[in-house]
Amino acid sequence: MSINTIGIVGAGTMGNGIAQACAVKGLNVVMVDINDAAVQRGLATVAGSLDRLIKKDKISAADKDAALAKIKGTTRYEDLTTAQLVIEAATENEALKLKILGQLDALLPAETIIASNTSSISITKLAASTQRADRFIGMHFFNPVPMMALVEIIRGLQTSDATHDAVKAMAEALGKTPVTVKNAPGFVVNRILVPMINEAFFVLAEGLATPEDIDAGMKLGCNHPIGPLALADMIGLDVCLAVMNVYVEEFADSKYRPAPLLKEMVAAGWLGRKTGRGVYRY
Repeated sequence: MSINTIGIVGAGTMGNGIAQACAVKGLNVVMVDINDAAVQRGLATVAGSLDRLIKKDKISAADKDAALAKIKGTTRYEDLTTAQLVIEAATENEALKLKILGQLDALLPAETIIASNTSSISITKLAASTQRADRFIGMHFFNPVPMMALVEIIRGLQTSDATHDAVKAMAEALGKTPVTVKNAPGFVVNRILVPMINEAFFVLAEGLATPEDIDAGMKLGCNHPIGPLALADMIGLDVCLAVMNVYVEEFADSKYRPAPLLKEMVAAGWLGRKTGRGVYRY
């Protein structure tokens, strides 16, 4: 299956990052969000990201213009019907994703592949909510999408070989390194990563060290490029909490219980970089 047009539902952090990654490789992109303000914010974020690449001499001004010309921002789901692959990149909320997938399934041509960028929700369950479960797959990009090489390709129980092969080839065409994983809560990377972040909040709450020293310890002692608390702020504390809640529900194992401090900070609206305050102030 030849994929030359990508549909993206969601113009937020992940959606606009995926749009940029596709557009710079010459793919046509249709990026949808609920209102024009959200769409324009997504397009402006892409433009700003490309400007930073120009300053670093990674791309030219002409490259930026060419990439932006490939992205169509819209609020109309009907504009997605030209895409061979539509990637759902909405907030990590199962009810919302199921609602969006129902709309897409009813609208898109039968041969269109639908992928979800979920970081923790069952691909098998999401696929079963559609009438094209064999053409449904997980395509988990990592933030920031334009910079991060990894894409987890998650096969639901129903995903066909043809769907897997087409999506894997598309990820490779983007210059990404895809790894194929089985469906399970959190898949591979977040299954390991988010509990580590959660444990850092337990350590912080117990007063074992300052946030700065916790992060410095993991950077210098484990050779991590960023500490777990700073990473939580980048991911979004609400997203980290949502993932831990999925683990508790799916595994029924208390080792995945969210740290009370993480829950309290989310309740306070201290979600990280996107709100100007998380563990750190921005």
